[in-house]
Amino acid sequence: MRSVQALLPHRVAALIPGLSGVPPRRRREYLTFLAFIAPNFILFGVFTFWPLVYSFYLSLHKWNMIAPTKKFVGLNNYAKMIQDDVFWQVSRNTLYLAGGTVFVKLALALGLALLLNQRLTGRSVYRAIIFSPTFTTSVAVAMVWSWIFDPFYGLLRVPLNLVGLSSPHWLSDVRWTMPAIIIVSIWSGMGYDMVIFLAGLQGIPRDLYEAAHVDGASGWRLFWNITFPLLSPTTFFLLVTSIIGAFKAFDIVAVMTGGGPMNSSNVYVYYLYQNAFRWFKTGYASALAVVFFIVILLITVFQVRLSRRWVHY
Repeated sequence: MRSVQALLPHRVAALIPGLSGVPPRRRREYLTFLAFIAPNFILFGVFTFWPLVYSFYLSLHKWNMIAPTKKFVGLNNYAKMIQDDVFWQVSRNTLYLAGGTVFVKLALALGLALLLNQRLTGRSVYRAIIFSPTFTTSVAVAMVWSWIFDPFYGLLRVPLNLVGLSSPHWLSDVRWTMPAIIIVSIWSGMGYDMVIFLAGLQGIPRDLYEAAHVDGASGWRLFWNITFPLLSPTTFFLLVTSIIGAFKAFDIVAVMTGGGPMNSSNVYVYYLYQNAFRWFKTGYASALAVVFFIVILLITVFQVRLSRRWVHY
């Protein structure tokens, strides 16, 4: 407390509106509170708020990161975006990836969590195995799956050949690139969701199940009337973070396909990266970033409003 007082002399208190008439003890507590939260606000301002504002500023200019001056072009970058066929293609790909990944991943994670919440022999081992992709880097995951998908030497061709099917060219056929990325995204994120669901399941009071058993409830009725309502905050959290994560997909696409062929697997963030750091169209990339921020914000607000109808706290 004394060290904080030394850092924040009485002159500081005099600069804060409404603090001059506050008793000395309350003033010290208030200044101590400010001293502790200030680093977080400073980091938030430097690394989150300022880049956001600066991106909007750059989106109104034409700049290649090298030229000393930026040319003001107004809303031209946004108009160009509307006329850009690749922009609409990567937007559709991103929606496809999010829709194909999020709900399947959550359903599988919930099923595994329900199964591994039972008294099974070796369930800790099973949990560790399923969770292991979470602490594996995405680049390593993408490289391993690139080999698994190889139509000539990959592991996946073995079971397909056993049932009389030939392995498609997963990463070079425009029809199979997005399904391949969806499979890897589900596999790599399912373990984390399962652990969160497990934590939610273990927080449900056992008394509720015992009372329901006394009333004759079992199976699906237990899940629908007790488990799912009490698990809805966990489901809501995972739904929000999974959708945002799917929209931000980058590393798996970059390593496995590089957005190709013919942009069939290109997604929004990777296209933004290409414009900014490969083609040095910084203004256009900033316009993409601003639109991306607005879309994510609107989706999150919509989810929060919709959650009032099905999330039970």
